[in-house]
Amino acid sequence: MVISRQHHRMNERGVTYLMLMFAIVIIGIATTAVAKQWKVIVQRELEADLLAKGIEIQSALALYSATIKAGRVIPGEVYPQTLADLTRLPKPFLRKVYLDPMGHGEWEYLRAPTGGIMGVRSKSLAKPFRQHDFPLAVRHFEGRATYHDWVFQHPSPSSAPIVQQGTVPGSVAPSMPGSSIAPGGSAPVVQPTVNP
Repeated sequence: MVISRQHHRMNERGVTYLMLMFAIVIIGIATTAVAKQWKVIVQRELEADLLAKGIEIQSALALYSATIKAGRVIPGEVYPQTLADLTRLPKPFLRKVYLDPMGHGEWEYLRAPTGGIMGVRSKSLAKPFRQHDFPLAVRHFEGRATYHDWVFQHPSPSSAPIVQQGTVPGSVAPSMPGSSIAPGGSAPVVQPTVNP
């Protein structure tokens, strides 16, 4: 009888030990899942911050260039030497000098051939979640593999006019109903109309 009670207590201890180990494993798995989800949420927030700040810098570079080159005889874009130049009074183009949200430090600068900063990019080589449906100012980011490939610059590749497939820019001629352009020519050729 004494042996049976001892055996019963050992069984209870063994079951308690197994239940405790099972609970620890479940807590570990849940914590890992929550940590991964939290990491995704944080990266999405930083990505949105990168887009907002990058577009703001890109717009400030465009306004700075347009303002400084107004009235100049020499054509071409004009760029600031530092991002701090964009925040100076009397007319600041940027609220403050932002840091790279993804790289948590300085931006990598894209230098213009004539000098100055014509763009910025993140130093992060992480893969972005967003792959399409970008704002118009940065629609050229579609399909880019890393945040480092997102270059916020002036002039922006996204500011080029959109040309519909099958048309040649500058070759659109006015047309009259029932007419078409003759092959190799530029005069409209009236097509016969068929009445049903």
